[in-house]
Amino acid sequence: MSKQNKAVYMTGLNQLETRDQEIPSLANDQVLVNIEYVGICGSDVHYLEHGAIGDFVVDKDFILGHECAGTIVEIGSDVTELKVGDRVALEPGATCGQCEFCKSGKYNLCPDVEFLATPPYHGCLTNYLAFPANMCFKLPDNISTKEGALIEPLAVGLHAAKQGNVTLGSSVIILGAGCIGLVTLLASKAFGATDITVVDVIEKRLDYAKKLGATRVVNAAREDVLELDEADIVIETAGNRITIQQTPLLVKRGGTIVLVGMAAEDTIEYNFAKIMAKEATIKSVFRYRNLYPTAISAVSGGKIDITGIVTHEFDFDQASEAFDYVINNKNDVVKAVIKIKN
Repeated sequence: MSKQNKAVYMTGLNQLETRDQEIPSLANDQVLVNIEYVGICGSDVHYLEHGAIGDFVVDKDFILGHECAGTIVEIGSDVTELKVGDRVALEPGATCGQCEFCKSGKYNLCPDVEFLATPPYHGCLTNYLAFPANMCFKLPDNISTKEGALIEPLAVGLHAAKQGNVTLGSSVIILGAGCIGLVTLLASKAFGATDITVVDVIEKRLDYAKKLGATRVVNAAREDVLELDEADIVIETAGNRITIQQTPLLVKRGGTIVLVGMAAEDTIEYNFAKIMAKEATIKSVFRYRNLYPTAISAVSGGKIDITGIVTHEFDFDQASEAFDYVINNKNDVVKAVIKIKN
């Protein structure tokens, strides 16, 4: 195969290097995808800046990126549902299929998942990637591969809204207006929520939340969040100790709290007296499950417009500059993507 394959490796803290590498060989159940777009996720930035997330430690040269889409250029001998030329979004977690979690449909909880850009498994910031065909989802003609790369964060937002049982007429408070907060806003709207408040401290993110359909936005740097009316569902996406601690105070009696953001601290003081008095439900989110077809259908059918969250786009040869920009301009960037294929 006379194709050129490059990959961007993290070689140390805040250090990236582009290298030539072999085109990966295919297993029988895999497809070879020419990656076209990769989203920069907060987890990628965290690995680059800190070298670890919890127990997942980068201890060797490492390829980042897990939000991606592209075009199939080769298929394995056992692949029947996809063909060369299909454009696909890749769901980045390949699971065992055999454990109790996989067999019960909660495969996002599989302890043996091989998830892109989660050590020791390399990510997708490369021209060509071999990937299990059953985790590649065909994109309709009216969805670009740029939108396809955003299906991954959208799936997180959909899972958060489902965990909260957002439905027609729900009132929702979303704490945090980064990418995950905004896709949770889009998901909540699609599920029928009629009153959605989005809280953040960064004005640009709140501007985007307003554009994307928030009923109201609150800048917590200037306004008292605890003066808000209580909501049926409170979804925490910021991963911040303060916002996590606010959730029992903002949820209605009998309401639901959904914890999405991962805080730096493992242990956080929490007002359980409020939870008990309100008989509130607390749910958490770990990635997503069984949602790629739903997310793709919602975008294709016009129920969710995902393109509005992308604020910055970089070419593949600008990957190092892209990460530098995202790290140094966190107040300015809502979502950045890297265009792999020109």
